[in-house]
Amino acid sequence: MNRKIILASSLAALMLTGAAAQASDERLAADRLDEVLEQATSFGFQHFQEIEAKGRDSVKIEGWLDDEWQAEVRLSLETGESLEEERKRREGGAWGMSEEDVRMAMEAAVAEGLAEFEEIQADSDGRIEIEGRDADGREIEVRTRQGERGVTDVERD
Repeated sequence: MNRKIILASSLAALMLTGAAAQASDERLAADRLDEVLEQATSFGFQHFQEIEAKGRDSVKIEGWLDDEWQAEVRLSLETGESLEEERKRREGGAWGMSEEDVRMAMEAAVAEGLAEFEEIQADSDGRIEIEGRDADGREIEVRTRQGERGVTDVERD
């Protein structure tokens, strides 16, 4: 009985350690944003709904290629090639962050202490949220609005 409890406890600890290690690889340094945007615009993105780190060398980007085509793509930051890709023709026109909106939001988040980002996301009302970590590894969420400098809210854990 004791062996089963010890084995179960050890397995649980191992799983938590593995999940934490994987989660730590799911972010990028804030100063790699230029690289991300360069690859994304080379692919054809004009508006961004979400940019999510998927390891140290790839990102998942959801957004619009033009006013009709919406795409969700996982890009290699090393080669620029598409690792996964899905495109959908949509009506209603493109929406999301421009490249400048992404840069202004990241600038505001870095000023609040963001060192690494996990995700940058915009909603259809123009709110932008950046999730990541500060230099000490603590979680931070910074909220701002499209076309505006500064932040509307900051949460630190």
